[in-house]
Amino acid sequence: MLDTAPLLERISFPELHRDGTRTLQVNLGYRCNQACRHCHVDAGPKRTEEMDGATVALVLEYLARSGAQTLDLTGGAPELNPHFRHLVVEARRLGVEVIDRCNLTILEEPDQEGLAEFLAANRVRVTASLPCYQDRNVDAQRGEGVFERSIRALRRLNGLGYGDPAGGLVLELVYNPLGPTLPPPQKALEAAYRRELEQRYGVRFNRLLCLANMPIRRFGHALLRDGTFHPYLELLRGAHRDENLEGVMCRTLISVDWQGWVHDCDFNQMLGIPLGGEGPVHLRDLLGRDPAGKRIATRGHCYGCTAGQGSSCGGALEGGG
Repeated sequence: MLDTAPLLERISFPELHRDGTRTLQVNLGYRCNQACRHCHVDAGPKRTEEMDGATVALVLEYLARSGAQTLDLTGGAPELNPHFRHLVVEARRLGVEVIDRCNLTILEEPDQEGLAEFLAANRVRVTASLPCYQDRNVDAQRGEGVFERSIRALRRLNGLGYGDPAGGLVLELVYNPLGPTLPPPQKALEAAYRRELEQRYGVRFNRLLCLANMPIRRFGHALLRDGTFHPYLELLRGAHRDENLEGVMCRTLISVDWQGWVHDCDFNQMLGIPLGGEGPVHLRDLLGRDPAGKRIATRGHCYGCTAGQGSSCGGALEGGG
């Protein structure tokens, strides 16, 4: 696979420092029932990396001692980790909000019976990938038949109360462009999603999050292969806005990989850049202390978070575009 890391390292980015940690984002493993074209994790059915029970216990210890308010679970498909449900239950017992970054089709896998009901019972916030409201675009990016399966999963979640503003079970959808372009304004696109999904399929949701594609791993490889890496980087850099620097996720989030190593964000994790860009840091090293005030490691891909309306794990940074 063509690697964009050496190219990104040469590109400077404004200096950033950490605020207090509010979110612990944990990658439970790279195994997934899908292999999406845009995936910056390079996840797929053949990946075998997954977090073990001892590291899951360390995550829970950190949550108990740190005062972090949110546990953000990612993968691959995080639900495929055998410790997923235990981690969710124990985190909720600590009073921590849990986010499940769900690809929706996992709800139909034969070994995931009762997953939707489990998420609802534990009041997990579901942040679900749906890169378009049209079937052909979703299937082109994520695989044949994925859109139809995703709609069935969304209807199932709606039936459990997800997406009902009065019920408190939050369902967010995630949009990302099909190619090397910036996401459109989040607020306007959310209105289109809401109209099309409700009229065509009877699906409701709480909020749409617009994310830019990062020029790393599988998507970065495609950019280099197609000769569009440098034009895409110039697009991101040209659309950079200094005001977005205040809202980037890495200020209040730390990212933990499946082995417990800590990074400034999920994208740095995939590039192998440790917390602060210095020596390796393990989650056990942070027990009882917060890296607030420390420098954040930055590279050229960081412009993906500050271009245009901005982009983060929580969607656009400028209030929805």
